[in-house]
Amino acid sequence: MATCIRKIASEEFGLSQGNRREVKDTWWWNEDVQKAIKEKKDCYKRLHHDKCADNIEKYRIAKKSAKRAVSRARGQAYDNLYQRLDTKQGEKDIYRMAKIRERKTRNINQVKCIKDEANQLLVKNEEIKNRWKEYFNKLFNGGNESSTIELDEPFDDNNRGFVRRIQEYEVKEAIKRMKVGKAMGPDGIPIEVWRCLGDIAIVWLTKLFNTIFRTNRMPDEWRRSTLVPIFKNKGDVQSCTNYRGIKLMSHTMKLWESH
Repeated sequence: MATCIRKIASEEFGLSQGNRREVKDTWWWNEDVQKAIKEKKDCYKRLHHDKCADNIEKYRIAKKSAKRAVSRARGQAYDNLYQRLDTKQGEKDIYRMAKIRERKTRNINQVKCIKDEANQLLVKNEEIKNRWKEYFNKLFNGGNESSTIELDEPFDDNNRGFVRRIQEYEVKEAIKRMKVGKAMGPDGIPIEVWRCLGDIAIVWLTKLFNTIFRTNRMPDEWRRSTLVPIFKNKGDVQSCTNYRGIKLMSHTMKLWESH
């Protein structure tokens, strides 16, 4: 089902570039800009479904119109700002712009280089990737690639207690408890998908979870996660030590773990 969900979502909505959204100066947006941007997005969706000449032309016009609307709105907003620089509202506007610009400089997307342990600057993508891997491996595992825990007593498989089957109402309640709007794991399926599918999802997930309990095997996708470095907002932005790692895991696995 996971593969089907991704396939249908791709066909209906298209694929994004997968990059983190850039912090933009949008304080100058007005109603005309919002309408023009919405029209451009609508034209793009129609073009994604049908790349006919008419849709191509409509998207070209909408894109050009949106660009003009943005240019006009930004120019007018800055003209108004310069006229009220000496007022209290003008000071607030300047502070707001400065804050946005400062956030941009701290955005990891804007950080093209990172430093190694010797404080030498790394500029090649492969070197940067290996540095992050080295840093987080040392942070989480104490420098060891893997660690093995020796149990004092062997685990007797025959001593496991009876585990009752998961019921559909339990899955339904677990879905309700899950928070929405969270970053997805590598499988690309947010909890919102299961909510939208309603009873179909509840029945399917209940069968899946019980199968996992019965076979002691979980989907391979659940074994993967995405580690995202988040700047702590202090210190050198090019130093790995000033980042904390956030692990993005499958929402479906989190749902299963809640039982």
